[in-house]
Parts: sequence; C-alpha cells; structure tokens
Amino acid sequence: MKQQTAKLNHLRMAPRKVRLMATVIKGLSVNDAQAQLATNPKRASEPVLKLLQSAIANAVNNAKMDASKLIVKEIRVDGGPMLKRWLPRAQGRATPIQKKSSHITIVLEESDKVKAPRFTMAKKVEKITKSKAETIKKVAAKTEKAEKAEDKEAKTKTKTEKAEKTTKVAKEGTKRKMFQRKSI
Repeated sequence: MKQQTAKLNHLRMAPRKVRLMATVIKGLSVNDAQAQLATNPKRASEPVLKLLQSAIANAVNNAKMDASKLIVKEIRVDGGPMLKRWLPRAQGRATPIQKKSSHITIVLEESDKVKAPRFTMAKKVEKITKSKAETIKKVAAKTEKAEKAEDKEAKTKTKTEKAEKTTKVAKEGTKRKMFQRKSI
C-alpha cells in the first residue's frame, strides 16, 4: 500500500497535550479525522488539523493517491527542544519553567477497507474563537443601537426634547460633582 508522511517540527505546545489529539484520530479515515479535529475545542486540535490537511494535499498531488481511501495509519508526537526560563518567587528564590515543544509526524495510507464517508467536510474549516465571537456580538449590538437611535430621532424631532436633553446633561454633571468621593 502507498504511504504519505507529513511532519510538523517545533510546535510550541507540550507533547502531552498534543498526544490527546493524536490518539483521537489514529486509525480513522481522513474524513472522520478532520471532523473530529474540527469540532474539538482543545487548542492542540488546530495545528494537528492543519498538518492532516497538508498530508492529504501531499498524498493527492505528489503520490497521486485517492483522498477518499486514505486512513491515518500512524501519528507520532515526540518532544522537541525545551526553552528553559526562570520564574521569580518570594524571598529571592526562583523556580525553573520548561517551555516545551513538539514534533508531530503523521503517516497516511491508502486502504481498500475504508467505509463510504457518512458526510463530506467543507474545503476550509474555520474555527471561531471567543475573541472573534465577542467582536461579532459587539458590532451587532452597535448596529442595533444605531438603528434604534435613528428610529427614535425620526419619530420625534421637537425642540422641547432637544432642550430637555441639554438640561439632563447639565444635571448629570452636577450629580457627579456633588457625590464625588475622595480617595483615602
């Protein structure tokens, strides 16, 4: 059977954490492995997914293998070089920190025993991180507020309301001044 390997060296993540993702996809078909990694919330799943996609592309383009018949025969996570740092502690002490890295090797094999895929994965799998989700929510909230403000202004545009707004601003300022607390 034909085989295709792909390697990722010096991944700044502890091998112990990356191995959790490696054991999940070992022995699976490529389609199932991609689905497992794309839906897994662990941080190590993203680089392993990229490596798997690279290995698939290598197998299809370089070795002329059929992507639907590929399985993950072997995935190996080895320790890479460690960056040794010191963390200052109390009373002049310091404790050592080991910033670990990983080397990942993935071997794909063409097999006739692969079952027909139950689903198909999209070409590009994009995860939405918490920060992206928060920014999307903030933008949506701002646009909603702007729309509501425009609706209110369109409905009521009288001089008395404008005058009330200016007086409210003045009152809020005096409240703040009145109830200021001195820091102790």
